[in-house]
Amino acid sequence: MTRTMIAAAASVVIVTLGAAAWLSLGSGRPVEDPLAGARSIDAIGADIGGGFALSGHDERIYRSEELIDGPTLVYFGYTFCPDVCPFDTQDMADVADMLAEDGVEVTPVFVTIDPARDTEEQLGYFVNAMHPSMIGLRPDAEQLDRLADDWKVYFQRVDIPKDEGGSDGHYLMNHTSFTYFVLPDEGVVRLFRHDQTPEEMAGEIRTMLKMRGLSG
Repeated sequence: MTRTMIAAAASVVIVTLGAAAWLSLGSGRPVEDPLAGARSIDAIGADIGGGFALSGHDERIYRSEELIDGPTLVYFGYTFCPDVCPFDTQDMADVADMLAEDGVEVTPVFVTIDPARDTEEQLGYFVNAMHPSMIGLRPDAEQLDRLADDWKVYFQRVDIPKDEGGSDGHYLMNHTSFTYFVLPDEGVVRLFRHDQTPEEMAGEIRTMLKMRGLSG
């Protein structure tokens, strides 16, 4: 099964209700996305990102200084997401493949914001289906709160009432939907919006790496 088919299948998991995307960049509360027209956001010098040591989909502990040892793409989402997550994650995987053709190795990383449902097994199935090099990270509740603060990620559980097609314990997660481009010596340097194509993302990354002498 291709990643496109997997993403399409995942997009109709459980319900077809959409989780709204919000942006919170240090305000301490969710606000409507003021950058709706921006294609990507220059994050050089911004106070975004931070170190971590998190359990992975393969039972390993991943430390940020070891994981982010080269160009890295990071996405915060959840595997039960009915809309943007599977497609954004596939786009991230496609970008990694495009840059690999140029001889540039990029590590795609998926961080779950729903560790209660995203078990190691579930997370492993998801990331392995998306890309053979993708790393899935599963923070606990305390770690997730710190990551959300450090990486300026907004998320909120939204329970689905029974009269709207939900069931006991059925919920979605509202969350930001940016893909972070990270370099080991600089941190987060670019935020890509979910409506930006893999070709556009790869093109911007090529330019940034070339400017830094990190690609041909």
